[in-house]
Amino acid sequence: MSDDIGRSCAIDAPAKINLTLDITGRRADGYHLLRTVMQTVDLCDTVTLITGGEGIRLTLSDADLPADERNTAWKAAALFYEAAEIDPAVDILIEKRIPQQAGMAGGSADAAAVLRGLNALYDEPLTESVLVMLAEKIGADVPFCVLGGTMLATGIGEELSPLPAMPPVWITVVKPPVGVSTADAYAAVDSAEPVLHSESEDALLAALAAGDAAGVGAHLFNVFDDALAIPAVALVKAAMAAYRPLGCQMTGSGSAVFALFDSEEQAQEAADGLATLGETFVCRPIGAPTAPLIFETE
Repeated sequence: MSDDIGRSCAIDAPAKINLTLDITGRRADGYHLLRTVMQTVDLCDTVTLITGGEGIRLTLSDADLPADERNTAWKAAALFYEAAEIDPAVDILIEKRIPQQAGMAGGSADAAAVLRGLNALYDEPLTESVLVMLAEKIGADVPFCVLGGTMLATGIGEELSPLPAMPPVWITVVKPPVGVSTADAYAAVDSAEPVLHSESEDALLAALAAGDAAGVGAHLFNVFDDALAIPAVALVKAAMAAYRPLGCQMTGSGSAVFALFDSEEQAQEAADGLATLGETFVCRPIGAPTAPLIFETE
């Protein structure tokens, strides 16, 4: 890549949902140990990267979000340039679609897209394993967002094991107006007595292996749902039952609720019918991300 020629790419930053989520303990440094089955969905932010100039410049469609060192996308860019031993030189433009404080990894998805996109723009100076190591420094969901697909995550989210692809269901997401901070969610789990979940994801893993969508839906669980007991989430789940989903569950630390359906028509009917309870989206599970298209820029 010559000094006077820059490059650009636009890359999808897909959200995630948690099919299962349990807290299995705490490390000495205070980080919680997780055991969760995560799935990428095709509800995406769009991250555009344009190399050139000097430094890191970040612009977001949501003016309420920080556009400086506090943002996960900025952190990802800084870590990439440091690890690749390249002087920072990029404009990052992010079109936000993933709802905030939803448990869908919007910020983590953006950070992962920046890591993958910059690595592509500079002809892959870093291996995938190094990108995952950098992702660990940003947040628990970022390593998964780098790899995508269907994964079992353990440790603090960095120990990832690929799983059989999720059956081709349709997913309705409802994000009620209430938001949940991750810190508050973990504090609620810590104060809950007795231990809320000792469930195994074995039945869900067997359903994934069999391509059994109904089995996946029947074995969703999330420790945060019980610990937080958010009234708006309970209302969405109760209302969702009228549409007879294969399963319904809050994702992550909340507050978005997702439901699985056999058909797009069922999923859209639920989204339309529940629009008064929050933002609604219809999406599908997807696999690992593909390489972005690179464009030369003068």
